[in-house]
Amino acid sequence: MQYPKFKEMERAYGFDEVALVPGDLTVNPDQTDLSFAVGPHQFEFPIMASAMDAVVSPSSAIAYGKLGGLAVLNLEGVQTRYEDADAILEKISVTPQAEVTALLQKLYAEPIKEELVAKRVRTIKEGGVTCAASLTPANTKRLVPVALDAGMDILVVQSTVTTATHLSKSAKGLVLSELCEQVGIPVIVGNCCSYNAALELMRTGIAAILVGVGPGAACTSREVLGIGVPQVSATSECAAARETYVKETGRYVSIITDGGFRVGSDVCKAFAAGADAVMIGSPLAQAIGAPGRGYHWGMSHPHPALPRGTRVKVGSVATLEQILFGPTSVTDGTQNFVGALRTSMGMCGARDIREMQHTRMIIAPSIKTEGKYLQMIQGA
Repeated sequence: MQYPKFKEMERAYGFDEVALVPGDLTVNPDQTDLSFAVGPHQFEFPIMASAMDAVVSPSSAIAYGKLGGLAVLNLEGVQTRYEDADAILEKISVTPQAEVTALLQKLYAEPIKEELVAKRVRTIKEGGVTCAASLTPANTKRLVPVALDAGMDILVVQSTVTTATHLSKSAKGLVLSELCEQVGIPVIVGNCCSYNAALELMRTGIAAILVGVGPGAACTSREVLGIGVPQVSATSECAAARETYVKETGRYVSIITDGGFRVGSDVCKAFAAGADAVMIGSPLAQAIGAPGRGYHWGMSHPHPALPRGTRVKVGSVATLEQILFGPTSVTDGTQNFVGALRTSMGMCGARDIREMQHTRMIIAPSIKTEGKYLQMIQGA
């Protein structure tokens, strides 16, 4: 018997539910082009380091940039609230789990200091790399001039959910189209996970969009708020908006899948779903010498009224170079992300990222378990 429905629901897919179909031709991995651009800034590989205190500090941003990538510094984190940020990060790392949320709420209540915003940006620029820095919409108007004067190259405006139209009782808020005209540098905006939201954001003049609501290892927005779209479907929807927009205007806006990555296959699937780049956090927090000292916590974890994150222990397992480029003896895909992407592109017959976006994908929920009985029972 058929019953009327209040609303129709569609199926959405995450990384573990899909697989890539090998191409009809293959490409030598060392002949694949992984280059990625944000405005005039060129990068050797399309894996960005997320703007989280456990992942990016001025020194790690410099190290990441010298390896050929782009790291984003959180201008509302401990680096801009405390002169001795290392001491604060150490305190976070040694605090018992039951006490850490209250500690983070207290630590992040310290006011952001404009002189530290300028100092951190200058440090990255003096390191000889591109400086990308992140702000929330609420603090963008006040802090952007400070960061620009210090030499910021790329602005990231980031919140849990971002739309081109925001209803509020407050005075005139942040207008993205005006911001893009005023700053004179590329603006990346996030986060979103739907076609319409992405298309409207693109029409404001931004350079790139961050895709993903709540997929990060240390984020609990999905548990607390019930919102989000699995990353394969979210990326595909936003990539469709990109294609619509480029047909309308001839201007290309990059799609950056942000969060939810554990292993190399996740990264490869994001590109096949339509991404131009990815942004990862917890895998990079595992680097020896990472700011989090073997821990990782969500950006909304310190919220004073509704924390939407947790501190997770990730360990310090390898150098940053090994996590990105290898060599590695780890067989679970948690290291050599760039090598995995090159190899996958080669097997799919993709010579560059744009070609990888057109790789055939299939729905395959058994892809990670088929034939793996011995691995599962032996914990191999």
